[in-house]
Order: sequence, then structure tokens, then C-alpha cells
Amino acid sequence: MGKMNVTGDVMLGLFAEMVLDEAIRRYKEKKLYSEIDSALAAKDKSAFLVLTAELNKLRLERKCG
Repeated sequence: MGKMNVTGDVMLGLFAEMVLDEAIRRYKEKKLYSEIDSALAAKDKSAFLVLTAELNKLRLERKCG
């Protein structure tokens, strides 16, 4: 019975980590969208390019990871 608890705890820990990772990714994505909007409003091309590259990297990491 102790072995089942350890396995369950490991699975619960993995699930919690996955949920946390997804929440962090969504927060970063939302923040990048906001910063991209600000860069567009300010007509700041260099900031726009940097931020969209970061967003693309974040999306690529999600697909590959």
C-alpha cells in the first residue's frame, strides 16, 4: 500500500508541475501580446521585432516540448 501512495504522489507532483508550467506559459504569452501592442502603438519597430521573436520562440518551445 505504501508503494501505491508513492506512485500516486509522483503522478500528482507531475500533474501539478504541468499545470504550473502551462499557467506560466500563458502568463508570458499574454504579457508579450500586451508588450507587442504597446510597441505597435509607439511605432517601435525594433521592440516589435524582439517581442515577436520571443513570442515565436515561446510557441515553438510549446510545440517541441
